[in-house]
Amino acid sequence: QAQLVESGGRLVQAGGSLRLSCAASGGTFSSYAMGWFRQAPGKEREFVASIGWSGGGTSYADSVKGRFTISRDNAKNTVYLQMNSLKPEDTAIYYCAGSTRSYPTYDRSRYAYWGQGTQVTVSS
Repeated sequence: QAQLVESGGRLVQAGGSLRLSCAASGGTFSSYAMGWFRQAPGKEREFVASIGWSGGGTSYADSVKGRFTISRDNAKNTVYLQMNSLKPEDTAIYYCAGSTRSYPTYDRSRYAYWGQGTQVTVSS
């Protein structure tokens, strides 16, 4: 049974950094793109970043471009999201997702597997 487990979320001050991890198991995630989404209170879940199966292609939301970096280690079945220069508006639950496509995409409908999420809170 495919499973995604996120970790690394916590309370951090504005301007700080965090690295989120997503451990995948029970599926061939190394052959597919992976993504990060987030959902703030009262808002819809939104795309943050995506990475292709080999790690050679990435895609980012405009709001995080230049501050966040997505990467993956297929040998460890793990995807990472390095978040720098954090802002209060980055506060949300961050979800890891496994795609049904090999290329990075912002399209939520292309993701079939989801983790439970990890809370990131950025204080001002």
